[in-house]
Amino acid sequence: EFNFFYMKVIHFIASIDKTGGGNTAYMKLIAEELAKYNINQIIVSGHSDNPVEIDGVKLELFESMGLTPFHKTRVKILFRAYTAILELEKPDIVHVNGLWNYENSLFQKSAQLLNIKVILTPHGMLEPYILKRNTLKKKLALFLYQKQSLKNADAIHATAVSELDQIQKLGYYNPSVIIPNGIDTSVIPQKKWEINKEIKTKNLLFLSRVHPKKGIDVLIKAVSKLEDKNLMITIAGNGEKDYINELKRQAKDYNVIEKFNFVGPLYGKEKWELYSKSDLFILPTHSENFGIVIAEALHIGLPVITTTGTPWKELQTNSCGWWIDLSVLNLVDTLKEVISLDNEALQEMGKNGMELIQKKYTIQTVTKAMFNFYNSCIIK
Repeated sequence: EFNFFYMKVIHFIASIDKTGGGNTAYMKLIAEELAKYNINQIIVSGHSDNPVEIDGVKLELFESMGLTPFHKTRVKILFRAYTAILELEKPDIVHVNGLWNYENSLFQKSAQLLNIKVILTPHGMLEPYILKRNTLKKKLALFLYQKQSLKNADAIHATAVSELDQIQKLGYYNPSVIIPNGIDTSVIPQKKWEINKEIKTKNLLFLSRVHPKKGIDVLIKAVSKLEDKNLMITIAGNGEKDYINELKRQAKDYNVIEKFNFVGPLYGKEKWELYSKSDLFILPTHSENFGIVIAEALHIGLPVITTTGTPWKELQTNSCGWWIDLSVLNLVDTLKEVISLDNEALQEMGKNGMELIQKKYTIQTVTKAMFNFYNSCIIK
């Protein structure tokens, strides 16, 4: 059986483990969709006991945990292994996903020494909020390898205008493209609104990692300041036990614990049911490169409340939600407005959101753009 492949791409990502979160999920989606374009794809990643299964894509896993430029012998061994796979596979393009891990830079370096074009996707890892965390570590990484990798990339792929602005502000003016993340709309149900039945209590859903970056503490304070508390907030997602307990303690202290329901992580059918049962989606985050959950919520038909720490200005321009500067006061005002809206108004916003996703954010639209971008990089 002879397979004609249009081009060969090696994706590099630090982890392809099932616990890997957003970037791993994105990698699976886009790789499976790119396969339909007759692209021969290989994913090179770190060792994983539980890798995501990706149809029609070969996985090559290397032991590289905690590697730094100071591990001279390990670096040499890994560099040889990377070079060997690149020489064997001879890809047209190497697409590196993410920053700060030394192995990402090492793989890029071995590819570019063989004159292979490298596209770099930072996945929001240059956002101001991220740069302010572990500053010393990041300064060291920038000095040792990261700055060089960014400068040397043949092209940079950003997921939003705001991300590209930030990348250029830091002085990286490589050829670039903006292609958002996409979602697989075929698996997402649509919310059925009951127009005549007036809801007394609005059900708000937060579905994401439970982490200080996500602003749940700000939301707790905001709810405590509402006079009309006709709402319930479900908090769904993974997080460190200590931090979840800390949030519950805060909710108790502010006398709003009965307004919050912590349900842990949900997947598949359970996740979609939870979305469908909600009236609004909320992500009061400090910083988000894209926020796949926002796209999912919009496609289901939920209006969304999120912050200017995300690239979702379109919530305003398309009348499908609120895009606010994160503060207790702004959240209080937005929640007051939300409580006063009837089902019909919410459904109208939901419909606008659905149309936005269909137009711009399906995995098919995004993959087509990525395929065209790969093409243009090969031709140059």
